[in-house]
Amino acid sequence: MNTVKPPLSDDLARVLIDEDSISKRVSELADEINAKYRNIEEPLILVGVLKGSFIFMADLVRRLTIPHVVDFIAISSYGKKGTERGEVRLLMDTRENLAGHHVLIVEDILDSGSTLSYLIRTFGARGTKSVETAVFLDKPARHVIPVDIQFRGFEIPDVWVVGYGLDYKERHRTLPYIAEMIPEK
Repeated sequence: MNTVKPPLSDDLARVLIDEDSISKRVSELADEINAKYRNIEEPLILVGVLKGSFIFMADLVRRLTIPHVVDFIAISSYGKKGTERGEVRLLMDTRENLAGHHVLIVEDILDSGSTLSYLIRTFGARGTKSVETAVFLDKPARHVIPVDIQFRGFEIPDVWVVGYGLDYKERHRTLPYIAEMIPEK
């Protein structure tokens, strides 16, 4: 499909991952998840990390053919300025009882690893059968805490990105692609 793309706003440098590449990769991830969990007895519980994962999560679960349940959690690990790292804080917990279930954490981006590490430990302590991760974007240059990713969308360089659920101070979250921000001066 040939559509006219609107020009990038003044604070965006370039498109890193276009819509078609995103759609194709999300379909591939769904196929991998369907294959991995096809023989489990109970529904897979997918826990999306708000707000950033909501678009990825929606596109992913629409492509799943296995029984599954959707839940969300809200975590904060950023300070007041939006860019510096802070302590991981639980803002909203899951509503589903995770005990006895396979859980797949759906995250927008793996940066330092502190958020995913915290969630894997927290959910594991709740008596889950397994806790695994589906990460849309992986930024290896920023890893501080090692985290095993079972399902990875894309690896990206160490730049600030927005779109497809990711934001900068609540801007650009609903772009249908991933774009690099122009660094603030």
